[in-house]
Amino acid sequence: MTELVRFTARSFATENPVPFGAAIVHSQSGEMLYRARNAVMRENDPSSHAELRTVRLACKKLGKPSLAGYTLYSTCEPCPMCMANALWARLDRVVYGATIEDANRHCNQIRIPSEEVSSRSDMPCEVEGELLRDECYGLFTDLRMLKAFKKWSTGKP
Repeated sequence: MTELVRFTARSFATENPVPFGAAIVHSQSGEMLYRARNAVMRENDPSSHAELRTVRLACKKLGKPSLAGYTLYSTCEPCPMCMANALWARLDRVVYGATIEDANRHCNQIRIPSEEVSSRSDMPCEVEGELLRDECYGLFTDLRMLKAFKKWSTGKP
């Protein structure tokens, strides 16, 4: 998670900083399969969340729609769309840092906990939260990110 925070923070040097980053690693070996950051503003695509992008790209890399045997790490608790995608991808586990409520202090969120989405599914997936929460939440409170949130709230890139 520490490396994911660093990877995500590198976006602060770009025109489109984001606090949302995700990585998929092999559940047994810990080997990184893929990582990505949120690209909603950059791609003008409201579904281009870090978790969704990471799942899409990891599945393409493996050449199959299943990520069974893998774990998703995210700097923030996945929204319901991203958590549902993780379930459909058959991920073993989802581990997150900051909470949906943390993110909601800065940008709009659908405040349904990942654990609740998972518990309503027939697809098993462990959900573990608040790993390195302070470090992950620090991505949201960085001055460069706070400036970007103001732009997001106007809907202008």
